[in-house]
Amino acid sequence: MANEEDDPVVQEIDVYLAKSLAEKLYLFQYPVRPASMTYDDIPHLSAKIKPKQQKVELEMAIDTLNPNYCRSKGEQIALNVDGACADETSTYSSKLMDKQTFCSSQTTSNTSRYAAALYRQGELHLTPLHGILQLRPSFSYLDKADAKHREREAANEAGDSSQDEAEEDVKQITVRFSRPESEQARQRRVQSYEFLQKKHAEEPWVHLHYYGLRDSRSEHERQYLLCQGSSGVENTELVKSPRDKPVAPSNVLSMAQLRTLPLADQIKILMKNVKVMPFANLMSLLGPFIDSVAVLRGIQKVAMLVQGNWVVKSDILYPKDSSSPHSGVPAEVLCRGRDFVMWKFTQSRWVVRKEVATVTKLSAEDVKDFLEHMAVVRINKGWEFILPYDGEFIKKHPDVVQRQHMLWTGIQAKLEKVYNLVKETMPKKPDGQSGPAVLVSGDQRVQVAKSKAQQNHALLERELQRRKEQIRASTVLPGVRIKEEPMSEEGEEEEEREVEEDEEPMDTSPSRGLHNRLANGLPAGRAAGGDSFNGHPPPGCASTPVARELRAFVEATFQRQFVLTLSELKRLFNLHLASLPPGHTLFSGISDRMLQDTVLAAGCKQILVPFPPQTAASPDEQKVFALWESGDMSDQHRQVLLEIFSKNYRVRRNMIQSRLTQECGEDLSKQEVDKVLKDCCVSYGGMWYLKGTVQS
Repeated sequence: MANEEDDPVVQEIDVYLAKSLAEKLYLFQYPVRPASMTYDDIPHLSAKIKPKQQKVELEMAIDTLNPNYCRSKGEQIALNVDGACADETSTYSSKLMDKQTFCSSQTTSNTSRYAAALYRQGELHLTPLHGILQLRPSFSYLDKADAKHREREAANEAGDSSQDEAEEDVKQITVRFSRPESEQARQRRVQSYEFLQKKHAEEPWVHLHYYGLRDSRSEHERQYLLCQGSSGVENTELVKSPRDKPVAPSNVLSMAQLRTLPLADQIKILMKNVKVMPFANLMSLLGPFIDSVAVLRGIQKVAMLVQGNWVVKSDILYPKDSSSPHSGVPAEVLCRGRDFVMWKFTQSRWVVRKEVATVTKLSAEDVKDFLEHMAVVRINKGWEFILPYDGEFIKKHPDVVQRQHMLWTGIQAKLEKVYNLVKETMPKKPDGQSGPAVLVSGDQRVQVAKSKAQQNHALLERELQRRKEQIRASTVLPGVRIKEEPMSEEGEEEEEREVEEDEEPMDTSPSRGLHNRLANGLPAGRAAGGDSFNGHPPPGCASTPVARELRAFVEATFQRQFVLTLSELKRLFNLHLASLPPGHTLFSGISDRMLQDTVLAAGCKQILVPFPPQTAASPDEQKVFALWESGDMSDQHRQVLLEIFSKNYRVRRNMIQSRLTQECGEDLSKQEVDKVLKDCCVSYGGMWYLKGTVQS
């Protein structure tokens, strides 16, 4: 007790268990290097893995211009390995040992006691480690050099002896058949070192893509290290010690066991346990070699599309002849009530529990179960759908969206009949449209905006003329003449800006449809008010809180990533919005035009990359923006590089090297070239592309 009084509790921290990466997270232990150099600073040339053996091989570049590098030794090693003639199969194409291979080995087979921790906003999030691998330098190039040496010696000996050898006489050969292998002999052979080495060698390598610490994809994956909070998606109970570990239920499968089942059963089990999932996450859980078309067929049998995400069907959770554990209501009534909640989320981001209880006449506990399956509660707002709107899936699969829309139309008709829904309860759908919000295209919103602008043009002209006449007639002081200023074109530009196609609002909210009372992507009340106009702040309000927050986000993003497509920038902005608290000023509505204007105002330039005619890139992926001046020593190198890509879609490294040398001088080092390439480009198939432009 005395010790506890001397050491009081200073702070209590909530600890959460994140499971999104529990089956995928590995810890790599590298050899010791100087503290000033991180492994992310070294260009990773290639990476590959053997999943069954949990064996990883990384290939990293060696700084041959470092004063500590022995060039003569590097040339000698390359000569021993590849010989005098370099070809496509050469290990060192530059005739210099300019790369090094690191091979992994397992440090421990039991990693249940280890986890990766992430501390954020007073919370500690833990993710269990799936494996710990130590990476050590591989000297396989020495084996290759020895093999080359033995081949040369054998060739020389064969050439000398062939001159003296006479043709051998024909000899009789006796053929013998071996006896059948016994079970004991087979067991010894299978457990032998040679057999295991052969089996390990037969497993094919799977090539991987390496993404650096500051890459947007790395930032996206790091989000999975955070638990989803109290939403019910992930279990926040900490893992118990082995001696207190409870026996797992019979219906719980590991991922290895799950993948032994048929694809339809895998999808059903995953959806039944997770309940709400984006299609991309489902594909990642099923494995890299699963056909997406087969998964699309399977997912539609067990789930419904809600805001671009898949929600498990009610009859999967409440099978026939089952009942509610709270109220004893039969499964048929529960399915109908849950379908009503799902349908409400196809109409809006928010649902009020009291409204659901009033319509369905179910108990509060049953309604809460429905909502916890697919939503999170927000204080003083209601229940919000748990996942962001997946516009990418909607764009890629319009046929699936249309089929799901037809299914929801049928479900809606049944709900109207069963619950006697009056018109006030049903969402208003102008022009007789009954489809989900995702079916209202940008072209339709542009046409609506054009029609409204044409209808209001005559009214605006008459109002302007009336105000001019009032100004002329309202002479307050005798002898004072009111000077008439020429009418600014700013008003006309604002009116025309509404009908421009580029002004389609960015998809920062799933509630986009006309039937959801939105005016071109903004709430009707806000669109009619004076605080914003078609997603923009009013003219002259560049210093508004929205503009300042957006400018800060853009500047911080381009300081980390020098080149971004509009599509990638919008994705990062959506991730940024997801991390903000409810009611933040950026939720007021940001359009594509406002985002692009802010990017240009932040010192960036649009790079007109000449995409090939047959490109699969979308219009947003073809809009490439780059930070022109960051204030560091690489600005000149980056500007030269960007000018190269304004004339070429893809470029070889030697062309970039020669152009940089020509523009920046002969003293340009390899590290400086590597840095500017790493900041702005990616390598694919021996060619270099601006980030985000390559379509693999």
